[in-house]
Parts: sequence; structure tokens; C-alpha cells
Amino acid sequence: MGITRRQILGGSAAVLAAAGLGIYLKTKPKPIVLGFAPDPDMLQSAKALITKVPSFDLHAHPGRTFVKDAHGLKGMIKLYAARGTFEDKAIADMKAGGMNAAAFMIVSDFQILNLVKGKGLMPIREFDEGEAWASYKTQMGNLKALATRGLIQPVFTSTDILRAKKAGKIAALYGSEGGDFLGGSVERLHEAYQDGLRIINPMHYHHNEIGDIMTIAPHHNGLTQAGVSIIEEMNRLGIVIDAAHASLESLSHILNVSHHPIVCSHTHILKDGQTMPRFISKDLALRIAENGGVIGAWPAGLGISTMDGFITRILELVDIVGVDHVGLGTDMDANYKPVWDNYADFPLIVMRMMQRGLHEDEISKIIGGNGLRVLERVTEHKRLR
Repeated sequence: MGITRRQILGGSAAVLAAAGLGIYLKTKPKPIVLGFAPDPDMLQSAKALITKVPSFDLHAHPGRTFVKDAHGLKGMIKLYAARGTFEDKAIADMKAGGMNAAAFMIVSDFQILNLVKGKGLMPIREFDEGEAWASYKTQMGNLKALATRGLIQPVFTSTDILRAKKAGKIAALYGSEGGDFLGGSVERLHEAYQDGLRIINPMHYHHNEIGDIMTIAPHHNGLTQAGVSIIEEMNRLGIVIDAAHASLESLSHILNVSHHPIVCSHTHILKDGQTMPRFISKDLALRIAENGGVIGAWPAGLGISTMDGFITRILELVDIVGVDHVGLGTDMDANYKPVWDNYADFPLIVMRMMQRGLHEDEISKIIGGNGLRVLERVTEHKRLR
């Protein structure tokens, strides 16, 4: 169907987020197409459920804080950063839609990336000495400034998220997409933990001292020895491991090393014969589930073009790994051709899950409960020490 979600909810301003960098810089983002007819009564039920239970986005960049004060940028990434940030609007949208918690992610390799014709987003240079760590400190400082302004409530455990919801605060779990700033150093990981970082994608779009990414030919063929040490120390400290962007070999290695459940925050599962560099294999998805982890449903426009296509992706994940192992990883405000691009539309996502047969207890797990369970498992041992 050609109904757009703005026709239903009304008043949602055009989102400034990138619908793929190239598309974003050349044209206005296209209106999101629902692909379904909303039911007003069920929409009210969805809003009531959102009010009642916690929600937790496993991976997001609300307002694109990561572009602020970035140096050494080239090409289209430089133009992308010049568009600036919009945290006030993004967080207002979170409140409007009822999304009460998200992993607020920095982007550790942002300044060395660019769009390469025919290859997509990839690194175009290596870091200068000290550059990755300096960028990390800048980005973390900018995230913390949001808390100083009162826009967000920093959280470190699932209990913190529940308390923030009760207080009507937007909960921010600080995280990093990419571990380049660590330089393979466990000592740097300790500093990041003291900074409040509680979730890390070890790799993003750049092979680093930890291991390989999934969108470029392998260099290390999995984790390095330094990478193994960092995964082990993330377990010990109580930092959630997010394996999105890790090569399939690196992901398998992470599962071998980690004794805590992990998340793969924004991805999908490859179908037989399918080639999609950002998706993971069914076998690895099942291993994540068997270890108690969660796979985040990702509303990127890869093989889908409507919001209903995203709901189909959620249902596919439920069918393969079970409802206890599915979450939401929106990649909000930095996604590729998103079919969901605004937190204010969260009630439509929940309503459509209801329309397509998921029960309230199942939806509660997907929109927050499962992610909170992993966060609890990873961090609880610290309280028992």
C-alpha cells in the first residue's frame, strides 16, 4: 500500500538522517511507506503497551552526535558531517514515540571512512598516531554533554534503565561502533569502562587490531590474539559485546571466546544462496541464541522497501531463533535507506506486530525485554564481586 506513516500520525517533520550517504546528499529522504493500513484501536493498544513495558534500542545514533567536532574528514563524509547534529529533535521523537532507552553509539572509525564508487562505505586511509583515541574522547565528551544538558540519563545496568523509565527520562547506554580507539590495548578498555562505555562493536568498517570486518576481504581471518584478550576483558568488566559488522569468522571466534551472551544488534539472517555482506549465517544466528544472546532486527532498506517489510524481518527472526532472542537495532539517524526513520513512529511498529499476530508478552520481549536480559547477564557479576 502507498500510505505513508506521516499521513497516519501527522506532524512528524522530515528526518535529517542519512538514507545512505550518497542518497542523503543528493535528494531529500523519501517518505516512509507503511505497506499496511493502521487500525486506530490497535494503535491505542500499542501505545498503552509501550507505556507499560520498557523499550530498549540495541544500536542507535540519535541526532548523529558522532559527526560533531570531527576532524580529518574527506569527500562525502565531510559533506555528511557538515549537515550537523539534531539531538534535541531526536530525543524529543524518542519521548513522543515512547522509546525510553537506546545504546547511544559513537563511531570510532568515522574520520577515515568515505564512500568509494562501486564499493560503498570503506576506509580510505589509516589513522594517524593518537588520532583514534582523540576522536573517541571527543565523541564521548559530546555524548556526556547531552547528559549535562539534561537531555538524557546515562545508564549502566538494566536496573538503571527501569529507573529512568519510571522517572520519565531517556536512558542512554554509552557505546562505540568499532573498537579502533583501543589500539588492541586492554588498558585502554579499562579507561573506556571508567568513561562509562558499556557496549562495544569490536569492529565497524575498518579491520583493526581486534579482528576483521564483514564487508572487506579478511586480513586476520578472525580475531587477533589482542582481540581475544579484549573479548575476555569485556566479559570480566561487564561490557556488552555487539558482533554486528564482525566478519563471520570473527563472529564465530567471539562466540568461542565469550562466556557471556552477546548481541548482534543490527543485521538479518542470510537465506540459502543469498549474498548480503551485512547479514549473518543461520548457523551463527542459532549459536548466538543458544548462548542466550539477541539479534537486533534492522530496518535498513536491504531487500525491503516498506515498514511492513521490517515487521516481516522481525517475524523471520522469531521463526529462526525464537522470540526470546530477537530485539530492535534501529541504527537510528545513521541507517542505510531506512524503512523506519523516526522514533515518533514506534507505536506503528508495535501496532503492526500486533496486527501480524504477535502477543503482548512476545512484543514486550522484542522491544526491550530481551536486550535488558542480556545487559543484566553481562553486568550482574560486577555487583556480586
